Amino acid sequence: MTTQLPPDFADWLRLREPADAAARAPQLVDAVRRRLAGDRPLVVHDLGTGTGSMGRWLAPLLPGPQHWILYDRDAGLLDRAAADLVDAAADGSPVTVETRCADITRLTAADLAGAGLVTASALLDMLTAEEVERVVAACAGHPTLFMLTVVGRVEFTPADPLDAEFAAAFNAHQRRTVDGRALLGPGAVEATRAAFTRRRIDVLVRPSPWRLGPEQAALTVEWLTGWLDAAGEQRPELAAPAGAYRRRRLAEAAQGRLRVLLHHADLLAGG
Repeated sequence: MTTQLPPDFADWLRLREPADAAARAPQLVDAVRRRLAGDRPLVVHDLGTGTGSMGRWLAPLLPGPQHWILYDRDAGLLDRAAADLVDAAADGSPVTVETRCADITRLTAADLAGAGLVTASALLDMLTAEEVERVVAACAGHPTLFMLTVVGRVEFTPADPLDAEFAAAFNAHQRRTVDGRALLGPGAVEATRAAFTRRRIDVLVRPSPWRLGPEQAALTVEWLTGWLDAAGEQRPELAAPAGAYRRRRLAEAAQGRLRVLLHHADLLAGG
């Protein structure tokens, strides 16, 4: 079943794309290159594609012909992603694309047969433990690169006495239960690592923090607004202190005086 997301979701993905690209762990790309078979075109299955930022970032870093298979539940996002994917690899080889509108938590090993690499970005924290197990079971046997999963830590400069309280409320919101689904939120990286390890698959984890400063003020304002909204939804009793905190932090961000280190992790499971 196709799920249509809010129109501004695509705008959010576009806004965050440069920060995502700057944050991703390049050493894991080096490890991917070493693990790829060099005697045939590379088939990449990208899960939860969104607007296609993973393909735009990674395809030009890998050599040789590539065929990207993009998965998302939103057909409109898939159309955008396919239209905007790069057409050349690191060495000028062609990059081709196809799309599959699907629920990635229901994929099986048969769906990913023939994959030379499985990728995803900013996905795992929105899954449940059961869903992670199914995704890992489908990916087992293929090199798998999952990037930009939140780990529940954020650092602000300048610091504020209320930072920790709002961060805790946001993390609780990330772990909330939605329609009977208990989301993993900041626990997703460890859950995914454990799921691969139980299958005796080696896993590398590396940090991939967003580093937001004056040059990223627009992203900081958008992210901070959503962060505070989520914290307030989780803990309505924060409404009283939230007003002044929000005004203070948004003013600092808009003026380029606020710096944010938002921690994520990237994970590479061997093939």
